[in-house]
Amino acid sequence: MNLMVKQYTLPDLPYAYEALEPVISREIMQLHHDKHHAAYVNGANAALKTLEEGRQGKEINVKAVMRDLSFNLNGHLMHSIFWANMRAAEEENEASDRLQSLLAEQFGSYEAFKAEFAAAGKAVEGSGWVALCANATNDLVVMTFEKHNLLSLVTFDPVLVLDVWEHAYYLDYKNDRGAYVDAFWKIVNWEDVEMRVIGD
Repeated sequence: MNLMVKQYTLPDLPYAYEALEPVISREIMQLHHDKHHAAYVNGANAALKTLEEGRQGKEINVKAVMRDLSFNLNGHLMHSIFWANMRAAEEENEASDRLQSLLAEQFGSYEAFKAEFAAAGKAVEGSGWVALCANATNDLVVMTFEKHNLLSLVTFDPVLVLDVWEHAYYLDYKNDRGAYVDAFWKIVNWEDVEMRVIGD
């Protein structure tokens, strides 16, 4: 029996591997994208295939497969946002006045938002993410996620994400996650963030 299983594919990076240097090295970008992200795509596809086999009558461990799907598919989706959220480093890299105004309205100031986001990223326990999330009415909240599994505030979507798993920074920053988080502001693609929050 031929199974009709949805397949996810690894997206191309929107820039060259070395484009984010010196903040993130070519070596990390190549490993992160070609190995880690690719593994999440493959894992999600394998879990979806197993679920389809279950629908066709094969006995499967649904709990384990659902956990694998959550982990791998969220890993794929978060990385896809992460790549788009970045661009070549700029010393004076700031959000537009419109986005800064929205962030100031909800966090007290644009700088207060950046401080909260950075502090949250530095405080993630173990492996995970920090994200600015938005809903349809532009309510904004900073969240942290352990690994990839628990991505849940109902109706909120990640619009700015930072991967703080060690594989995202260790070759460049060793155990100094704080330096990596602080350097991230130089490569944020604020236009992409604004599009995700406000739209055109």
